[in-house]
Order: sequence, then structure tokens, then C-alpha cells
Amino acid sequence: MPVRRRLLVCLLTALALAGCGQDGNVQVRPARTGQITVGFSQIGESSRWRAANTKSIKNSFGIENVRLIFAVAGLSRDKQVADIQRFIHDKVDVIAFSPVVETGYDDVLRQAKAAGIPVILTDRVIKTADPGLYLSSIGSNFTAEGSSAAVWVKGEFRNSQKPVNIVELEGTAGSAPAVQRKAGFREGLGDDERFRIVATPNGNFSRSEGEAAMKTVLKTQHDIDVVFAQNDDMGIGALTAIQAAGKRPGKDIKVVTIDAIHDGLTALAEGKINYVVECNPLIGPQLVALIKDVYLGIRVPRRVDTDETVFFPENVRDYINDREY
Repeated sequence: MPVRRRLLVCLLTALALAGCGQDGNVQVRPARTGQITVGFSQIGESSRWRAANTKSIKNSFGIENVRLIFAVAGLSRDKQVADIQRFIHDKVDVIAFSPVVETGYDDVLRQAKAAGIPVILTDRVIKTADPGLYLSSIGSNFTAEGSSAAVWVKGEFRNSQKPVNIVELEGTAGSAPAVQRKAGFREGLGDDERFRIVATPNGNFSRSEGEAAMKTVLKTQHDIDVVFAQNDDMGIGALTAIQAAGKRPGKDIKVVTIDAIHDGLTALAEGKINYVVECNPLIGPQLVALIKDVYLGIRVPRRVDTDETVFFPENVRDYINDREY
């Protein structure tokens, strides 16, 4: 190969490898041939949504012949940090994880950065003073989901002459979806004083805890117009509590949820839930494609959003039979 052409090839290769991070702070090891090894830490398996998310990731990695070292944090940030430290010790090519909470990862991500291992966040994001500690994130816009729920509530009660009392069932404290859906919901409600959030119990994104939290609220709050559940499972739990209190969910108390799992869409079709915002767990194919680009030294976007929609009783039957989770 002529010297001039060889220098050009080297220059282009160096530029490609240097272009991986949007901010240029993340140092990625040069691309190599052979199988990619990825360490992935899942937050837990507490819901059908999360199980579908795990299945999508595992299936996609298997199809693409990417070696996956999979760990489950069990909703513990400390366990997740230990998972990531083990991935660093094992010298994986890429680390991906769904953060249990928003904070507390800076130290371990500095270790990954020092080892030259790029990090991708999935489903959730973190708060950090150094955005260069992770390369990219893929997932849903939780703030927009919360705002969409609020816009529906305002539209449903637009002609109300009396205050609209809302119970918000919150997810895992400190987690990105709980924090951001809450912020989006309030942003969507705006400054209209008719809409009052009268209780914000924590249901930990769990069906059983959502039911328990709603039972407790119903003992003291007797004039509830809307339940906004930050995920379907808590909302479905709330349906049981509402019925046990002698009220009709979807009629006496309107119910709005986020996720769009099969059970949530079924309740929507039955009229027990009134509006569902989708949060798509099937990110496996997009994640694998992103990881392959990182491994090959191709510049990747800082943020990859998943494709999502919303569901009403009028359109849900067109989708419910195809819902696998």
C-alpha cells in the first residue's frame, strides 16, 4: 500500500474511533474482530414489563451472537454497583445497565472509564456531574409520559366546575421513571387550581403494593376523581382496592396508567382504566445495534428514544391481541 494511502487509512480510522462520544470525554478501546462481550445489569424482575424487557434483551443478543454476562440487581443500587465492578474486572467490551435509582454511580463509572470500557444506560438515566461517564442512553421519555397522562386528565375534566381530586401512585423512590413521570404530570397539569393532587402514596411499581397503598388512601379520602398510577401494575392493584370500597373504577373514579402491558390494556378494554400511555420495554434490537456501533468505533447518538404511542378504549382492541407482555 502506498505511503500516502496508508496514512489516509490510519487517519480515517483514528477519526472514527475518536468520534464515539458526543462530548468526546469517553475513551473507547479500538475496535477488534471477534465476538463482543457485554456486561448487563438489570434492576430486577418485579413486573411483567421488566420481564419483557429482559426477554427482549436476551433474545436480541442471542440472535446477534453477542456474548452476554447478565446480572440482576434485585432493586439494590449497591448490588448493581458490585455487578458493574465485576464487569470491569472481567474486562468486558461494553457495559450496559438499567439504573435502580438516579444517583450513586459516579465512582464505579469512573472505574469503567479508566478501564476504557464504554457504558450505555438503558430504560433509565442517572444524575451525574460528569456526563462523560456514560456514552449513550436508550429508553423512554418519562417526563413526556407523565405530561401525556396529565393532558388526558385535563381534557376529561375540562368542563368541571368543582375541584378535581387526584391520587398519584408513585413508583420506586428515587428512580428515574418515578421522579420524571411525577415532574411531567405536574408540568402537564400546569397552574389550573381545579386540579388538586390530594395523596401521593408509594406503590413501588408493584401490583400488590399499589393495591395496599390505594386501600390506605380510600380510608381517609372519600372524594377521589382520578387515580394516576405511574405504571400499569400499581394501577391494576388500585382497581381491586377501588372495587373493594364499593366504587366503580373507570366510572366513579377515572384511572390513568403508564406502560401498556397486556393486563393494563385488558383493563382499558373493559372500561376499568380510561387511558394508558405506552412505555416500550422491547429495546433489545436497538440496544444491540447501538452496542455494535460502539464496538466498531462508529459515532453514536447521545440519546436514543424508543417508539411509543397512547391507548384509548376506542383503539385498544386493535393492539391487545398482539401484546406479548
